[in-house]
Amino acid sequence: MALHKRTQLGPLLEAISGGERKQIYLFFGERFLCQQAVQQIEAALFTHASGSVHTLDGAAEDPNKLLSRILSFTLLPGLQVYRVVDTNLFHSRQVAEQIWDKACKSLKNNKSGAAARHLANLLHLGSIKVTDNKTFSDIAADQWQKLFGFAHPGQNLDWADRLVSTISVPLSSSDDPVNKLIAAIAQGFPQDNVLILSAEQVDKRKKLFTHIKKHGEIIDCSVIEGASKAAVTQQKEVVREMIRTTLEKLNKTIEPQALEILFERIGFHPVGAVMEVEKLALYVDQRPRITSSDLEQMVGRTREDAIFELTEALGNKNSSRTMTVLDHLLTNSIHGLAIVASLRNYLRRLLIFKSLQNQPTPVWTNRMTSNEFQNDYLPAIKETGAWPDLLKGHPYALYKGFSKASEFSAETLEQSLTLLLDAEFKLKGGAVSTRLVLEDLLISLLTEDEKLGA
Repeated sequence: MALHKRTQLGPLLEAISGGERKQIYLFFGERFLCQQAVQQIEAALFTHASGSVHTLDGAAEDPNKLLSRILSFTLLPGLQVYRVVDTNLFHSRQVAEQIWDKACKSLKNNKSGAAARHLANLLHLGSIKVTDNKTFSDIAADQWQKLFGFAHPGQNLDWADRLVSTISVPLSSSDDPVNKLIAAIAQGFPQDNVLILSAEQVDKRKKLFTHIKKHGEIIDCSVIEGASKAAVTQQKEVVREMIRTTLEKLNKTIEPQALEILFERIGFHPVGAVMEVEKLALYVDQRPRITSSDLEQMVGRTREDAIFELTEALGNKNSSRTMTVLDHLLTNSIHGLAIVASLRNYLRRLLIFKSLQNQPTPVWTNRMTSNEFQNDYLPAIKETGAWPDLLKGHPYALYKGFSKASEFSAETLEQSLTLLLDAEFKLKGGAVSTRLVLEDLLISLLTEDEKLGA
């Protein structure tokens, strides 16, 4: 079987350790999980052989140069493993929009390196070389659609130009290196050469994927994305696995309740889970068990927790607390657009709740208790079929949201979203500093009721 799940590598590792190695391996999915699986395969490859590992950056590597390396004999002794990280050989227009979304998400999470890497891969898909004369902002909307297969994002793209300005992405050769690699895979590399490719996204319909599946081994390290029940369940299991493995290596255990709190604070971030567990293990020193108290002392609140403090202070119209939390967020390098996005989600949610309250039936009253809300009002709202995804949360949390929405007028919430949009445009294309834009935004939001006479 040439396609393996990351969690079922035992038989493959045994076969490689026994000398049954292939000349090409492909890993795709979550980046940190790919890295761990690659290390396992490399360890098995070198069980009975010496040699070297050559790590290459796929985002900047010329495919023709890579092919030349793989097909060349070397004077170095032993096995020669060429590991290409973030290869773009499998990208196609079918995954272009996913790559763009990942770049935007990485920017939002203050991961400029990851964002630049995704943008470089996108340029490669469009056969564009990064130069001073050709950048994202120079691509017209109709040309964008032709190059990448999805609609122009309709925003100022100076930020994307800045991120990729130092990255060298070669133009695709007219003599397609992918076809050359396919032929080389079928023919075979020099005996001591092994190629390891890893990528976050692959197009499984491409011929290269099919040929590797036939002649090599493919390891699936993907994890379901999103916030669905199935996705969260799988994400939790992956993080728990990372924590368990790390604890075993460090000869430590952790309280079950502490494990749950750790996941809530870290979210689906495998490398973050490993780093936090290692930090906790060092903190407890000789003690064998990590407790909830240890976690409270050592594991900081996530960015999501911190931004929740901002929306809570804003919702309570606590101006001093709002500005203090904003200062903490900016001091901790939280991106301004991430703050705006969180505020938008919060206000949009309140506006939807307000619109439901304004319906003639069921009737909302400010005197409604949480039990009345859960037993009568919420079931009646759900029967209307309006906003089903938004009404899936815990009843008490929904009750608090509806109660908060009742404190605002619909006009106030609508105007607040307009203010957010203006601030977003200023952050993306203006010369005013992020701090000034956000301070002005929050002051405007805090006083919007007064302006409208609400």
